[in-house]
Amino acid sequence: MNLNDKKFVTIENKSGLSSNKTIFHYFQNENIITGTYKGGAISEGFIVGKQIETSKIELLFQCLTKEGELKVGESKGTISKDQNGKLELRFDWNWLNGDLSGGTSEYIEVK
Repeated sequence: MNLNDKKFVTIENKSGLSSNKTIFHYFQNENIITGTYKGGAISEGFIVGKQIETSKIELLFQCLTKEGELKVGESKGTISKDQNGKLELRFDWNWLNGDLSGGTSEYIEVK
């Protein structure tokens, strides 16, 4: 499964910053993943990572919030398809600065 030029929206993220107003735009070249995200509480965000198996990815992310806070984190996730053929992402993540908290999050492809 490839994330190149795919957009996603948050469907579950109780302890994170992204919401259903946050759009993630991914690009992929072979196993290298990059991306951007913004919306909701996030002014600007950047992603870099890698696909380690067909359905597994690891990402580092950083963002500037609308409140002016810089945040950085890491995540390990899975890629799957729902019954309509849309890609879904599920992550276990944690912040690498601030309170070092973490959580789980889920995203669905926007076509």
